[in-house]
Amino acid sequence: GLQKLGLLDGQFAVNGFMGFVGVCELAGGLAVAAGFWTRLVALLGTILLIGAYTTVHMGNGLLPIQNRGELPLLFIAAFIILFIQGAGRLSAEKLLFRKELF
Repeated sequence: GLQKLGLLDGQFAVNGFMGFVGVCELAGGLAVAAGFWTRLVALLGTILLIGAYTTVHMGNGLLPIQNRGELPLLFIAAFIILFIQGAGRLSAEKLLFRKELF
């Protein structure tokens, strides 16, 4: 998210679809790190990454080793695990509300 928003090179800009994706990645990453709405973020992240894999990577070949799609597939697998398992008992959501909201 930080790279798409230009925060790594000092030129912050939220332009177009990539800016929207950058904001979603940054907010989602912070939410997962804090343990807040983890299942929802994991579901939306999976959908986002499936779209990115099919539109960007699959045009360069079917296999992930050919199209450099290993990292998106790894993140999809991690998001599926987070969606199934949830945030855990030390998450901000469980500490504040005593249950998961999503």
